[in-house]
Amino acid sequence: MTQVHLGLAGPREHLASPITRAVLTIQHRMTIAAREFLCDQGFVEMLLPIVGPVTDPGARGAKQVDVDYYGHRYRLMTSAILYKQVSLTAFDKIFCIAPNVRLEPPHTASTGRHLAEFHQIDVEMAGASRDEVMLLAEGLVGHVVREVVTRLPGELDRLGQDPSRFADLLARPFGRRTHTDAVADLHAVGHAQNPDAEIDWAGEATLSGMVGEPFFIVDYPKGSRGFYDRESHERPGVLRNFDLIAPEGYGELCSGSEREHDYATIVARMRETGENPAKYGWYLEAVRAGIPASAGFGLGLERFTRYVAGLDAVWQASAYPKIPGVPSP
Repeated sequence: MTQVHLGLAGPREHLASPITRAVLTIQHRMTIAAREFLCDQGFVEMLLPIVGPVTDPGARGAKQVDVDYYGHRYRLMTSAILYKQVSLTAFDKIFCIAPNVRLEPPHTASTGRHLAEFHQIDVEMAGASRDEVMLLAEGLVGHVVREVVTRLPGELDRLGQDPSRFADLLARPFGRRTHTDAVADLHAVGHAQNPDAEIDWAGEATLSGMVGEPFFIVDYPKGSRGFYDRESHERPGVLRNFDLIAPEGYGELCSGSEREHDYATIVARMRETGENPAKYGWYLEAVRAGIPASAGFGLGLERFTRYVAGLDAVWQASAYPKIPGVPSP
């Protein structure tokens, strides 16, 4: 893998860099391509909130940001997942490209994969299965990469990226393995992955570095993810969810699942995961009234850009990077 090495500079120096301009040009084309693909598939783009009474509690290790909203304690969005589910009462297929704020622990700055502020391509589809949205995510990634390779060969060359690097990605379906198999693979190389937890960051990088094309990890154990990931009826204790892992050591790009939409089940899952249902009043009212069964995912835009552009660190894929633990404009 050819990588681009940049030192962290001030905003003007960062934006004036020809490398940054090439990266942001690629990111611009990626967002256009994502919108084209999803709109062609019948999705409606919505503008979802960036502040609300609650947000996704499943941001592992990250702190939520409180704001005073007219005397009420509100939160900046760590993920729009709850709003995506409820928005399906308006349209059957929705997406947004939304900012998210997660105060990651300062040590995550060294992973090259974490920002305190980032954007996600968030997608949700009523009545969909996990396999359907996995195919959608695969199609989205393939379309975006193909557009960059076709339209921006000069920018890829400026970043030292050979378009043939994406040949396998564009030629065949993404592979998949279960969480159980992924844990066994990590144990085989001496990585002490907890079999009852999400694959940790070092484990994701290790698995990612073993392959030359993206692949899915499916069937995470119950308790490893948030209350909204649906438990399999056929295999109790296993969630109907997935991660999309980029190759070459870049790690996770995308997480998704079928969603729990039954009121009693969601309340029970909240309590199992230590969440107070009373905090989720507006959401649970909507669920009690009825929201569609659905599946969806969130694809990190800066992480995706980092992979396509072959960058060392995800902050290089942001115009105004917010690195964990580093005060910045």
